[in-house]
Amino acid sequence: MKIVSFESPTGLRLGVVEGDQVVDLQAADPKVPTDLGALLAGANGDLSGIKALAGRAPASARRPLKGLKYALPVGRPGKIICLGLNYLEHVKEGSQRDNIPKFPTIFMRCLTSMVAHESPIIRPRVSETLDYEAELMLIVGKPAKHLTMANATSCVAGYSCSNEGSVREFQRKTTQWDMGKNFDRTGGFGPWMVTADELPDAGKGLKIESRLNHKVMQSDNTDNMMFPIAETIAYVTQGLTLEPGDIVFTGTPSGVGHPRKPPIWMKPGDTCEIDIEGVGVLSNPIEDEK
Repeated sequence: MKIVSFESPTGLRLGVVEGDQVVDLQAADPKVPTDLGALLAGANGDLSGIKALAGRAPASARRPLKGLKYALPVGRPGKIICLGLNYLEHVKEGSQRDNIPKFPTIFMRCLTSMVAHESPIIRPRVSETLDYEAELMLIVGKPAKHLTMANATSCVAGYSCSNEGSVREFQRKTTQWDMGKNFDRTGGFGPWMVTADELPDAGKGLKIESRLNHKVMQSDNTDNMMFPIAETIAYVTQGLTLEPGDIVFTGTPSGVGHPRKPPIWMKPGDTCEIDIEGVGVLSNPIEDEK
């Protein structure tokens, strides 16, 4: 099941994508929450009721997918957790090539750094060094703490595509990456959440690719994560309680723009696509900050 968030004249709404149509869940039942995080919290991650609701929705609750104004799949995630340096070939192409991580590298992003599918990613005034990063995103469905490798993925509601856009100049100014990772509207997330039951456990074996103006820049497989999703969740939940609607970036493969000679940056007029097998394609045009 694909659950999409979209804008309407009356505010944000949730829908279930069925082919070239969307079942408007609020049109089918006005009591359904309009934010995926709230929906997951209220159902303790169990989306079977939503699947049943979409199945019996009247024709009047259906609308075309074409022309939909996409919103972030999770409108207000409590935490945006990021995993860096998670593909060995990406580590080797960067400044940490002589310092291969022994543990997951965790940092955070803020909501204002993210835009939805088809919304523009913004190149900031102060730097042209806006880089792309294709990443599989996981969405938490129910509270989780002190999970183990055996039960780690039990908290995962589903997956999405993300572009963990980074302003490399500011990322490299200090040993802490957060400034370069959190410029306004520099990252993408979408187009929807695909429920975990439609993909291999822990998102294994999925082809992941980025394209800049239709040219393939990154191409890899999630099997090549150094710290796979189950291991990452077990590590993170030693200290952080994951809550419904929290989202986790899982790291990017090699092929990013900054180590290329000359470097390749996203610039106004470009379109960047993140394509993940079984999940979908996230597409964002690039514009300059006004």
